[in-house]
Amino acid sequence: VAQDLLNLIPQLKPKLTVIYNPVIDAEFYAKADAPLEHPWFQPNQPPVALAAGRLVALKGFDTLLRAFARVRQEIPARLVILGEGPERPNLERLAAELGVAADVDLPGFDPNPFRYMRRAGVFVLSSRYEGLPNVLIQALACGCPVVSTDCPSGPSEILDGGRYGALVPLDDAEAMAQAIVRALSGQVAHAPAAWLEQFRVEAVAQQYLRVMLEQTP
Repeated sequence: VAQDLLNLIPQLKPKLTVIYNPVIDAEFYAKADAPLEHPWFQPNQPPVALAAGRLVALKGFDTLLRAFARVRQEIPARLVILGEGPERPNLERLAAELGVAADVDLPGFDPNPFRYMRRAGVFVLSSRYEGLPNVLIQALACGCPVVSTDCPSGPSEILDGGRYGALVPLDDAEAMAQAIVRALSGQVAHAPAAWLEQFRVEAVAQQYLRVMLEQTP
């Protein structure tokens, strides 16, 4: 958003301050550590690729399913997509056509996706467009490796240009599949605590306070 604004009004640059959404609050890690009874997340199970979001075309879950089918040709894995929406029948049909329905679960909306993120082998954002997707920040904070499309406009910024997660082209199932395999093999970097600090509620509050004090005559 800041860059878009500067493109329109370059003169604002000296006065512009970017402050991220306060995503990580005091209850976040307690929610992430909450019990999870889903059988695929129990010990001695194949790794799980996780995605979350409304089941609509914009989220690109069809590309994710095609990527997952390629992943399954290389390694044993499972896919869980949290969320509900009008694309459910199409996604279920596509999973069956690709021959991966037995390894794909669409359990619907869950108010606490963090406990899934804490236990998943990789979190995948397959969207064709996002603003600043909080879900990527949440996955990183849970210690989950991330694979994301390099869609407009937030993922690259959150992942520091691919430094703290794999960025892949939009609608490229092959590139997404290879990135998922790398993540499940431990070849995708985690975000350090210092990077995540800017998304903590306390840090965001301090930034707002500092900006307001700077504007005070």
